[in-house]
Amino acid sequence: MEMPRRVGETSSKKLIVGTLMGMALIAFAFVAISSPASKLLGDSAYAIRSALHGLAAGIFMVSITIGLFQAFRLWMNVPIHPMEFEVGSIAASVFCFLTIVSGNWLYIPYRASGGARSYFLDTMPEVHKIFFEFKEFLALFTLPLLVAACYIICRYGEHLNRSRQLREVVALLLVLAFFYFAVAFGLGAAITKLEPV
Repeated sequence: MEMPRRVGETSSKKLIVGTLMGMALIAFAFVAISSPASKLLGDSAYAIRSALHGLAAGIFMVSITIGLFQAFRLWMNVPIHPMEFEVGSIAASVFCFLTIVSGNWLYIPYRASGGARSYFLDTMPEVHKIFFEFKEFLALFTLPLLVAACYIICRYGEHLNRSRQLREVVALLLVLAFFYFAVAFGLGAAITKLEPV
């Protein structure tokens, strides 16, 4: 059932989005003016790749955490607004995809001759096997789980308020996606402290 729109709802949403975009531009301008790019990104030849991967992973962390909260709401049978869930699930899926793509792009220099992989294989082979290889494959589980949850939410949005089975399936998919993300994120953050790419 579609909720009726109030008179000022559209204009207030535009105001909020406009204000957030303005604040983001101001924050970006302060960072650009006050921080030299070489200091901000680091001196690695792959600094831009790393920054893009970190940015995508950071935004994904926020969206998947919101997804975990939404899973709790589904599990507890709290009435939901399907459009809210659709936007959140699409955002989480998109940033999951961007995180995986940028991570694979960053994986190329990791495996390159003389890269961080060589260092770990020579000094701490278990770090490469567990922290990196295991983490990379584990992280790939998040995308199909989120796409499945997103499909169910977008296809059966209104039915989520009435069907306990759909709610539980979506909640389980979101919780599993968060679990795989959290393990991969933690291992990824740890490995960058041991030997940056």
